[in-house]
Amino acid sequence: MQAIRNYFEQITTLSDLEWEAFSSGLVRQEFAKKELVLKAGKVEHYLSFIESGIVRFFLDKNEEELTFDFAFAGDFMSGYSSFITRKPAGFHIQALTKTVLWRISHPDLQEVYERTSAGNRIGRFAAEQLFLKKTERELAFLTQTAEERYLHLLDNQPKLIQEIPGKYLASYIGITPQALSRIRKRIS
Repeated sequence: MQAIRNYFEQITTLSDLEWEAFSSGLVRQEFAKKELVLKAGKVEHYLSFIESGIVRFFLDKNEEELTFDFAFAGDFMSGYSSFITRKPAGFHIQALTKTVLWRISHPDLQEVYERTSAGNRIGRFAAEQLFLKKTERELAFLTQTAEERYLHLLDNQPKLIQEIPGKYLASYIGITPQALSRIRKRIS
């Protein structure tokens, strides 16, 4: 749990009372490799901090899994659109490895927002970071080739390349595993 406080302290100063307001709502939960953290069609009830492990975000389309995001140890993650709107998610979140999450429920987080000014600052920062990540990804699909997207990941997110199975990585950059293999051969 100290890792979460350290993360928050990078954004804003937290008093012990503010930390207590947030941490009192945290629940630790473990997920086995390949276990679903969130199933499409269900409402996301939690905002989660990944203590250890890797998760992927994907949707089913025509009996094919389309991976659109990953999150790692030290990241916050959620089916955020469902979490905010309280409507069912249109995608799955799956643990790619054994994963340990610290989770806070929607009602508990709303209480933190109401009771602490630091909670509001942290919430705004997290929303801004999600927006920036989403915008960068959309622009990459509009302006870069698949090879350029792969090279960008290689330079900026080597953890993805090292730890994610090729079929999920290929889906993430919008190509087939065979096309990814050709790109890897071409650039090596």
